[in-house]
Amino acid sequence: MAGRKSDGKGGGNSRKGFSPEERAAMKERVREMKAAATAAEGEAEVLAKIATMARADRTLAGRVHAFIKATAPNLTSRTWYGMPAYYKDGELLCHFQESGKFGVRYSTIGFSDEAKLDDGRMWPIAFALTELTATEQTRIAALLKRAMG
Repeated sequence: MAGRKSDGKGGGNSRKGFSPEERAAMKERVREMKAAATAAEGEAEVLAKIATMARADRTLAGRVHAFIKATAPNLTSRTWYGMPAYYKDGELLCHFQESGKFGVRYSTIGFSDEAKLDDGRMWPIAFALTELTATEQTRIAALLKRAMG
């Protein structure tokens, strides 16, 4: 999840335990797992989550959500660790992480191992996203097509 600062001794982290943002994400995931959401409830939950984001993240997340739904209408949406996520046959395929989620400088679109984006022995599974232009839409559409098989 969020990057941790070194203690300068080469021994790892300067703080112990999870950050407040990480604990909040874990609590959201527990709530998500307990809720057996229908497709409509999952969609409503994603839209509600997007509505709570800071303006820039909300705008980008809304555009990404609309693009994914238009490009891959067979995917269902619901949250995953409090992030908008997209599922194929009940398996997580990809998700959108807002920049404010863990205090990073950019949002990301990430893919799970179910996406099978394998390319040799090393390949990217998350992509920084600061804007959604036709160029990014083309790349995301190609990744979705490949991910869905």
